[in-house]
Amino acid sequence: MKRPVDAMSEYLNGFHFYADDMGRQIEANRFCTHLTDEFHQCVIYDSDRMDAKLIGIEYIVSEQIFKTLPDDEKRLWHSHNYEVKSGELIAPGVPEMAGHAFTEGLVTTYGKTWHTWHIDKFPNFPSSIPQLMMGFVKVGQLGQTLLADRDRRFDVSTADLKKDRGDIPWPKVAAGANAWQSGKTMQLTLQEVPVRNLRSE
Repeated sequence: MKRPVDAMSEYLNGFHFYADDMGRQIEANRFCTHLTDEFHQCVIYDSDRMDAKLIGIEYIVSEQIFKTLPDDEKRLWHSHNYEVKSGELIAPGVPEMAGHAFTEGLVTTYGKTWHTWHIDKFPNFPSSIPQLMMGFVKVGQLGQTLLADRDRRFDVSTADLKKDRGDIPWPKVAAGANAWQSGKTMQLTLQEVPVRNLRSE
């Protein structure tokens, strides 16, 4: 019997930051299922090792789907154009020719990402609540030490990938994405609420 994990044929490595704090940057290893031509679902780990910790999820949609979302929903999503064009987003183990074609297909997509484990603050246990994450959009935002460490471990050159992807057109970011750039963002907080439909034994 085939299980959902068997369909996770896509592996993407990149980076996220907490939507309300760009100083908190995390390497994200995404293992994804391509459900349709316009929708991917991914689980995120802190590494690609056997003992990797499950730290979040990401949904990836086409620009066509993103543009149909309500304005409040769009605020939760980030663009992937810079991640692709800069070389920050890689497909480990995939030859660059195939990787070029694959990432070109992602350059116009949008992601909604929740990290359920604050691995930077609580490395041993998933304390606290899920947090909204975002992607980088400009040179100089991602810490170079973090990037250099990733490149060394995967034996890749972000700079070379950026050059190789120079022929991929820069898509215009759809209105509503990357809302954090306004200086305000959405983020989860805990709030005590009454229990509805409470049933006693």
